[in-house]
Amino acid sequence: MPQKSRTSNFKFQSTAAALLMLGMGSAFGLDLSTAARDALGHDAAFLAARKKAEADATRAGQGRGLLLPSATATVSRSRTDFDVTDNPNASTRASAISYSGRLGTTYVVALTQPIFRLERLATFNQEKERSRAGEANFAQARIDALLRVTQAYFDVLIAQDSLASVDAELKAIGEQLESAKRNFEVGTATITDQQEAQARFDLATAKQIAARNDLEVKRSALSILVGKALPQRLLGLRSDVSLQSPEPLDVAKWIDQSRSANLRVQAAQSAAEIARYEVTRITSADNVPTLDLVAQKRRVDPFTLSSNVYPRAETDTLSLELSIPIFNGGIPLHRAREAIALRDKAGFDLENERRTAEQATRTAFLGVLAGLSQVKAFEAAEKSSRLALESNLLGYEVGVRINIDVLNAQQQLFTTQRDLSKARYDTLLNSLRLKAAAGALADRDIDDVNGLLAK
Repeated sequence: MPQKSRTSNFKFQSTAAALLMLGMGSAFGLDLSTAARDALGHDAAFLAARKKAEADATRAGQGRGLLLPSATATVSRSRTDFDVTDNPNASTRASAISYSGRLGTTYVVALTQPIFRLERLATFNQEKERSRAGEANFAQARIDALLRVTQAYFDVLIAQDSLASVDAELKAIGEQLESAKRNFEVGTATITDQQEAQARFDLATAKQIAARNDLEVKRSALSILVGKALPQRLLGLRSDVSLQSPEPLDVAKWIDQSRSANLRVQAAQSAAEIARYEVTRITSADNVPTLDLVAQKRRVDPFTLSSNVYPRAETDTLSLELSIPIFNGGIPLHRAREAIALRDKAGFDLENERRTAEQATRTAFLGVLAGLSQVKAFEAAEKSSRLALESNLLGYEVGVRINIDVLNAQQQLFTTQRDLSKARYDTLLNSLRLKAAAGALADRDIDDVNGLLAK
């Protein structure tokens, strides 16, 4: 009796420990929304893009500063030596009166306000466009990060489903192998049935090893993105999940939106504007006069004038300074040609981004539609494969089917289940890519997909 009591106590403690570990696993679970938030705080590529955006945000202020007044203050210390000649017809050495050098300090404060500087106005517009391009690039980097973590998360789910399917297939083949051995021993089956089952079992074992390795690789990739260890298993799609068609169900509307709202298109559009302003900046800097308003206050301590020394002299000056470029060795002509060529290149780059966005949108849209059709087809195929397996098992038991028929039916069922799982995840990912191509992917879209996962 005491021994039984100790055994019962041990079982109770083991059960309690198992429940505790299960609770800890649930507490530290990871769903898609959590993975996305973790990735945005840990993904090095996204964090680098964030810092680049912070740097680009300062460009507009830098450009604005070129149009605002600038002030300078200078202090200089100088020594003045001079001779005074009473008789200009006499020799200098004989008639000159020499004075020892005098030290003086000069203070100058100048304020310059650009009035007409066309190249600075062009630079200001360029810097504003660089800030806009930085915003678009950062928003695109955020979308890319969300797609990366979603892809990595789905890769883990697909690998999990694949391994589970291989495990189930291996178990089923093992049972069929044992059945073939028993039937051979009693003389109701040939050695061929056993050998065929053994070959399938060995092949499934190799597939299981590959599936486990693939799962570990996919888990490692996701772990690197989110910056922490993953739970034992990620939960996949609910069994009753229903995938939705794109809204609106018109690829032309999606394409129209992507040609203007796609973030890479917006960045390329800013780059084209920058190149256009560069032509203005180059041509104006080398050919257009500039006009500045300059206010200056100057003080000299002490001040020397005609051999007279005064304690201090102050002057206030307000002037308009006009600068007219005349000739610069022919460099402006070649610089203008270069700027025009780069402007044209930026225009073609913009059109290329628009076409790329259009193609990405069309590909994702068609991928969603094809995926939905595939999911329906695979769901029907799974039901048919399951019925076929049951029929073959029954036929094998009554002797109208051979072992290879059962093995083929099992393989067909498990292959269909793996294809169905992958088709579902690919369809969801294409729906996110469609919104990304149209510049409309947001956190709520990730949360919507997360709501389709089992809790």
